[in-house]
Amino acid sequence: MESSWEKVKLEMKQSLPDHSYRMWIQPMGYLESGANVVKLSCPNSFSKRRIRENYLAGLEAQFKKLGCADTKIDLMVEVAAGKKKPAKKSSAKAVAGKTRTKAAAGAYPAVSAAVPRRTNRPRQMTLPGLNLRCDSGRMLKKGYTFDRFVVGDNCDFAYSAALSLAQNGSSNNGALYLLSDTGLGKSHLSQAVGHHVMSQGFSDKVYYVTAEDFTNEMVSALKDNTISHFKEKYRKKCDVLILEDVHFLSGKDATQKELAMTLDYLLDAEKKIIFSGCYLPDEIPKMNEQLKSRLTLGLVTKIDTPDFKTRVKILKNKSGYNGYVIPNDVTDYLAQELCDNVRQLESGLMGVARKGALMGEKIDINLAQSVLSTIARNRKAVTVDSIKKLVCNEYSLSEQELVSPSRKKRVVKPRQVAIFLSRKYTDQPLKKIGRSFNRYHATAIYSINAVEKQLKQQGIFSEQMNHLYRKIESGKLR
Repeated sequence: MESSWEKVKLEMKQSLPDHSYRMWIQPMGYLESGANVVKLSCPNSFSKRRIRENYLAGLEAQFKKLGCADTKIDLMVEVAAGKKKPAKKSSAKAVAGKTRTKAAAGAYPAVSAAVPRRTNRPRQMTLPGLNLRCDSGRMLKKGYTFDRFVVGDNCDFAYSAALSLAQNGSSNNGALYLLSDTGLGKSHLSQAVGHHVMSQGFSDKVYYVTAEDFTNEMVSALKDNTISHFKEKYRKKCDVLILEDVHFLSGKDATQKELAMTLDYLLDAEKKIIFSGCYLPDEIPKMNEQLKSRLTLGLVTKIDTPDFKTRVKILKNKSGYNGYVIPNDVTDYLAQELCDNVRQLESGLMGVARKGALMGEKIDINLAQSVLSTIARNRKAVTVDSIKKLVCNEYSLSEQELVSPSRKKRVVKPRQVAIFLSRKYTDQPLKKIGRSFNRYHATAIYSINAVEKQLKQQGIFSEQMNHLYRKIESGKLR
């Protein structure tokens, strides 16, 4: 039977894309067989689940072609030989308790890390050994793990690449750039790498930060004369760097140079680096060539909009996790109508579930239609042209001035706001939004970054933007 398994692998290699075969089928091994059952090994529980869902039927079909018509496959997770046993509970508790005590005292910055444990839900803790005044990093979201990520044709390669990077131990690592529009899962997938690295005990030195966090921490370190600690932290005490929203670095020359040097240190030490962003590095304005080359040094993979089948799987996954009981016809209806991104699917699902619970109504197509009619009506009313009119009314400008070449402050600021709102509230691609304002897409990116930066100051401008948000979301665009 072992020889039959080798023939099955050969057939699968010829029928599957190369990356899929290398990721899922090649690592499998033959264990034993008997009574029409073949036991095959998988490297871990994630691979076992993925193979069972997507490749098991194909494997059994190949055995059938070889004359083994009644053969069933039993997938097993094989424990690697010589694997160290986990530490005794008492010592583990002592270490955890000691770490918690120091964290409570404020000795460590709020960065993502965990005491290594053999579990799919690692405990989030602060990272020991760093005594920087400037807190940085963000906690990994609890549900952003590989087993909670729904894989479809839109993201199969991105998922495979992220999991491959996470599973490699301490050698032959590299960098991965996850590219997608907002709300399609790049944050989930990048954080899943961090969860997996910690839960499997590969390392507890995982840093998850946004590009803005990195910039702010660097500026603070310069002001406080602790830049040497900052450099040591990211260059020597980091095994996995997860950096989101790379486009925020546009125009920040000093930060770009520091990050480029940091990446050189990490790559030379064969550390793991995961970038994520909405734009390719070449499309980000005011980005120096040194950093561009580092960002594209590894694998660049894109996550596209999920198709209908994948949207159904996403809705069922989230319904099960949240305890929602949603009929299949309602799930299909939501998947058919909400086709832009995953966040939109979540919004529709939560709206249906909450309205059913609050109103005591049966969850059916009529209830779903009532929830989605509001979403669809607001979405239809919000266009780039309607946003132009709103901004012009609020800032007392004409549309001709808004799209003119003028660089006057009274025109530039409203134009940046309008571009930002167009990106936030419409489904138009950035290039098309830029053309609507007679601007290149690089200028549109710069405008969005400028508004995001000013919003962080939480002043009068933030209040003005909240006013515009309320008008758009209520449908009062005039």
